[in-house]
Amino acid sequence: MNTKSENRLAFENEVMSNLDSMYRYALHLVRNQEDAADLVQETCARSLKAADKFKQGTNARAWLFAIMRNIFLNQHRAKSRGEIPSDWTDEVESGDQRFTGSVWPRPFEMFLRDMMRKDIDKAMAGLSIDFRSVVLLCDVEGFSYAEAAELLEIPVGTVRSRLHRARASLQKMLSQWFNEGLGVNES
Repeated sequence: MNTKSENRLAFENEVMSNLDSMYRYALHLVRNQEDAADLVQETCARSLKAADKFKQGTNARAWLFAIMRNIFLNQHRAKSRGEIPSDWTDEVESGDQRFTGSVWPRPFEMFLRDMMRKDIDKAMAGLSIDFRSVVLLCDVEGFSYAEAAELLEIPVGTVRSRLHRARASLQKMLSQWFNEGLGVNES
């Protein structure tokens, strides 16, 4: 196998190893399973066209997320010119391990886990795209502040500020919903 074929294979392996996280990020961007799958597919297609420029050891994951974000922004701009945005569809948790263990969780535990996920999804949907993006990149996908700043094309300080404000907003929304569920008034 020559070096070009080895590079192509290494790149394809990088793309394949990041499909789950790309799909999760796409779901949060477009809020629709079909559109998320299309976004991932378009990202993969565009990245494969440029596979000959891939160098082993570089941050392919960040590059893939940047391509996806740019595709999303271009599509979002086009939709905002006249098309109706897609509705939110419940996210299918990738890699759901609820039924793969040797002991199944009790129904009440499953109910609580699903209820919490719905509240978190609802709270995330309440954030602006700017805040939601930094939470997804840093807290969910594990990108560093510098990597997130590069992907979002904003300063690192802005990432830190948005992340702080987004976390505070999420905490406030979730604690308010929790207290309302318990019948506690915060005055």
